[in-house]
Amino acid sequence: MIKKKIVVFTGAGISAESGLQTFRGSDGLWEGHRVEDVATPEAWQRDPESVQRFYNMRRIACRRAQPNAGHLALVELEKYADVYIITQNIDDLHERAGSKNILHLHGEIMKAQSSRDSNLVYQLQKDELSMEDKCKMGSILRPHVVWFGEAVPNMLIASEIVKDADILLVVGTSLQVYPAANLLYETSKDCKIELIDPNAHQMRINSNVILHSGTASEILPKWVEIYAE
Repeated sequence: MIKKKIVVFTGAGISAESGLQTFRGSDGLWEGHRVEDVATPEAWQRDPESVQRFYNMRRIACRRAQPNAGHLALVELEKYADVYIITQNIDDLHERAGSKNILHLHGEIMKAQSSRDSNLVYQLQKDELSMEDKCKMGSILRPHVVWFGEAVPNMLIASEIVKDADILLVVGTSLQVYPAANLLYETSKDCKIELIDPNAHQMRINSNVILHSGTASEILPKWVEIYAE
């Protein structure tokens, strides 16, 4: 039996269940900080030490967090389908859960990159980056995170992954961050799209999308169980 290709597009909601705050709360702040102060190239130019400290704290929080039932259900799903995960999240919870095919759109917090050449990327063995940490060219290492105002280099790869999917599962995202939200429109006309989110039925979305109101840890294990039957 040929396995179907299932692409899972995950957002902050699935990580929130593991205790990691969503990228931007209802008050427009991320962990009490204005996004403009911690997640833009201008913030880095203006006050790189503050930006480093902010991401050092996020990295520590990420290390303490554990994959939840939603992450683990996606690992289980690999027994029954060819699963590809495209995530907006910068944490490594999908990796630690055991998923295999993962594409990060907005970078990975457990990595650092050269502030001169973004192609120079390093896996971090510690939680904290300092201004003394340099790349092989001698430039300061910055968080390997796509900031507002920067290009999303993996979008073209994501579009290629999505275009021949049999099923697109959208999990824990408000679909308010672009260009990532455009992935729904990169699918083929035969692709079945399902959205899992506590606010699913409040979203303005195409009528052909199947909605599941609930968290990833509530819905995904049941979804996988039904799919496997």
